[in-house]
Amino acid sequence: MNILNIISFSVQIIGSLALFLFGMKYMSEAIQHMAGSGLRNILATFTANRFKAVLTGAFITSAVQSSSATTVMVVSFVNAGVLSLVNAIGVIMGANIGTTVTAWLITLFGIKYDISTLSIPLIGVGFVCMMLKGKQVRHVGEFLVGFGLLFLGLTSLKESIDNLDLANNSHFISFITGFVSNSGSIGFGSISLFVLIGTLLTVVLQSSSATMALTIILCSQGAIPFEIAVALVLGENIGTTITANLAAAIGNVSAKRSARSHLIFNLLGVIWVLLIFRFFLSGINQLTIFFDGHSPYLTSAAIPIALSLFHTAFNVLNTSMLVWFIPQIEYLTKFMVKTKSTDDDEIFKLEYIDSGFMKVDEIAIESAKKEIQVFAKRIEKMFEFIPVLLDLKEAKEYTALLKRIEHYENVSDRMEIEIANYLTKVSSDRLSAETSCRVQGMLRIVDNLESIADQNYQLAKLIDTKNEQKIWFTPDMRQNINAMFGLVREAIKIMEENLNAHYKTVEIGDALQMENTINRYRDKLRDKHLEDLNKNIYPYQTGIAYSGMYALLEKIGDHIINVSEAIVNAKYTKDDSLTAPVRIEELTDDDQ
Repeated sequence: MNILNIISFSVQIIGSLALFLFGMKYMSEAIQHMAGSGLRNILATFTANRFKAVLTGAFITSAVQSSSATTVMVVSFVNAGVLSLVNAIGVIMGANIGTTVTAWLITLFGIKYDISTLSIPLIGVGFVCMMLKGKQVRHVGEFLVGFGLLFLGLTSLKESIDNLDLANNSHFISFITGFVSNSGSIGFGSISLFVLIGTLLTVVLQSSSATMALTIILCSQGAIPFEIAVALVLGENIGTTITANLAAAIGNVSAKRSARSHLIFNLLGVIWVLLIFRFFLSGINQLTIFFDGHSPYLTSAAIPIALSLFHTAFNVLNTSMLVWFIPQIEYLTKFMVKTKSTDDDEIFKLEYIDSGFMKVDEIAIESAKKEIQVFAKRIEKMFEFIPVLLDLKEAKEYTALLKRIEHYENVSDRMEIEIANYLTKVSSDRLSAETSCRVQGMLRIVDNLESIADQNYQLAKLIDTKNEQKIWFTPDMRQNINAMFGLVREAIKIMEENLNAHYKTVEIGDALQMENTINRYRDKLRDKHLEDLNKNIYPYQTGIAYSGMYALLEKIGDHIINVSEAIVNAKYTKDDSLTAPVRIEELTDDDQ
């Protein structure tokens, strides 16, 4: 084979794999869009215990044909507090069972019963559906196009490998037989090596389904023996978790722990299977003979069925054993991934949303809502610094707190930009009208939360200017300002309650009443202030600082009521996935 043939073959293989992966991705996303919020509701409702979580993970992964998509949803729900880590581990275990359906699809419809002749007609029908107006019909069309492209890519991959005729290639045969002992068996060292090759191949391709397809095609043509094919499949199970862990490296603690649990689960499975490798394969051999009538050790055409049986048996047995040890796996993940509040990524990164994980627009809204709740909690804490700054006398503590307030302002600016960019990215014509309305409401909420942070910072600067100019408030002034602080504090608490509740349950009455109370008290202070100025009770400069402070507090009240109004405007949605508020834990000082 000359260099041109090698390049031509490589391009053909890469193109075939790309077509297969694109079809898989397109089909999976179409199914998720057809399901809409239904997948979220299933995850939120049917994961009450570890066993239901396993069944849920298996069902969803079988439906969407993508364990990665299930993992995306799991991570977002762990982040949002709807799923505990224990139940998330159960869903991930179930996803491993669900992903075995892909191997059966490839084996039955790509190898044993070749339906590639239907690929082009399916793509044609799908394209026509995509041209129609109905959103669900368009999604059905996308599914058909993805399904057709998947098997078109699979057929192209088979033809490319067929052309190599590896089963009769002396160099390839020599390479494979080098791993076979004189007794005809493949040693443990060779099996371990192919587990590693399967792992690396999956990491490179970023898809266990693509590696599985390649393995099934190779063994169906007699290019590799059954034991090596099984070793590659074991490696694929490890490789797919490494991909998730690489993605989670830029995520938060919850994402890292979820990814680590997947790695631990699959690694433990591979280890125990390797320990009883010969015995386990003997059982698969008997099952294959029973179902297919041929032994994978003697007939290469039987290996795809045997591989699919192995893949299913391995994941079902592994889940059946390890589901009892989920609490221990959870403990191990927490030991491996500790919360370090002083880490830069915990200081500057968003806690609940990460574009690296969000692939389905409807699902992303959940995490955005929780991130907004954290934003509000951060704003509340920033607000509480202001009355403390007003009363501080010790210079060192005063300077440190002033810098801290400035830091909070910078963080709030970044949070507004990141959340708004995320919501904008989520917005698309795929969103329902109700969810689009909700996104617009969230954008308005984020804008007003950042404005509250701005007013907090302006208050801090006003206090600093007042101290530099040696301006002192009278006891009545301090009492009035503290009372104003108290009213705004109550308004913030009402705002947070509204943000933490399901939007459909929010009523604006209490928020409006508190806004009116703040406005009336501001009017009262302004009238008294003008009267005191006329009586020369305090200097004009003192009056400017005083009036500036209660005016800024009243502006904060305006932005607070804007948040509740935005919630009410977004409440008319059919989305019932967020049925209960989730507690936001108190932020530590170092978390900010």
